[in-house]
Amino acid sequence: MNLLHYEVPPTAGLPIYIHDFFSQSDSLEKKLAEFIGVDTVQIECSGTVALVVALMSLKKLSGRQKVIISAYTCPWVPVALIHCGLTPIISDAKKNHFDFDLKKLKASLGKDVLAIIPTHLGGKIADVKNILPIAKKYRVFVIEDGAQALGAKEKKQSVGLLGDIGVFSLGVGKGLSIFAGGVIVAHNKKMFSDIQKTSRDLIPNNYFMELKRLIELMFYYIFYHPSLLRFVFGISLRRHLKKGNFIKAVGDDCAFKFPIHRVGTYRKSIGASALDRFNTFLHKNRIKATQRLNQLAAIQNLKVLTTNRPDETWPFMILILLNEKIRNTILADLWPKSLGVGRLFIKSIADYDYLKPYFKKTNALNAKDFAERSMIVSNSP
Repeated sequence: MNLLHYEVPPTAGLPIYIHDFFSQSDSLEKKLAEFIGVDTVQIECSGTVALVVALMSLKKLSGRQKVIISAYTCPWVPVALIHCGLTPIISDAKKNHFDFDLKKLKASLGKDVLAIIPTHLGGKIADVKNILPIAKKYRVFVIEDGAQALGAKEKKQSVGLLGDIGVFSLGVGKGLSIFAGGVIVAHNKKMFSDIQKTSRDLIPNNYFMELKRLIELMFYYIFYHPSLLRFVFGISLRRHLKKGNFIKAVGDDCAFKFPIHRVGTYRKSIGASALDRFNTFLHKNRIKATQRLNQLAAIQNLKVLTTNRPDETWPFMILILLNEKIRNTILADLWPKSLGVGRLFIKSIADYDYLKPYFKKTNALNAKDFAERSMIVSNSP
């Protein structure tokens, strides 16, 4: 095996440094609150669990059971809803986009809807501003899913702060990482107090799982390097690709039983130390993205998805091809080559076999088309 064979990660994650393990930094809650622009934040063990805690808090306030999600989003979102005993309702995306088609979103609303979850996908900013008046009319909560967008801003305000609640991920490849973690924010003090109480009531200590996550974070420090990443990522990726198992290749094989536990103080302190470098990291990401976008723009019949906000985070570029055949031809050549080229989510939400039993037959043609014609190119350093 050639140790000099480089492996580009699919997303731009902030590396952990050795001194992060020995830092006496301020609490992660305090530093993240300052970074995002709120009084305080709630830390959970994953973005999925952060969403579960947010949903369970809102569920106590209303007898409503339905939550509207985009037909193209992370499969962990409906998994979290189902875990909470809520009913996910799919609303189709816009053409050539992941965000809601607002006309179809309005048609999905009713008196039995608890919340709408717009997603800031891949650091691209969703159109929350135009969702808010629709939600207000039906007295529906808005939860911003910023799992892939920590650090993204619109008009100098962090995403996650326009809606009632914002959730972020601190998972691998999500920018700032403690290997697995999640963040909840809410402007309303009473609502945030309810979120904290829900977390205290629902989330147990599990010292074995926390030790496991700490060891995994140490492995992230060691192996998140172009000459070593192939051993913990690249080899298994190519094995799944060879078998044609694209869902496992991108990690879309979500499970309804997922870890739920408290995040330890030590792992938080590692994240707090790394956070000191995060703004600089994001700035460099934006510069790299601009250079790469200019190169990609020269390719005919290729669309790069952007919402043209200067403060998007660019963990990767989302590309849209003319048709599925062209996309598949490109991926057949480039995906196995360690270049950070691949796919985001393999299917529209209703097309995953393990999720089909939870949905009525739905007409989400734009999301299906987006899944069939899109691919990603890493923006990792």
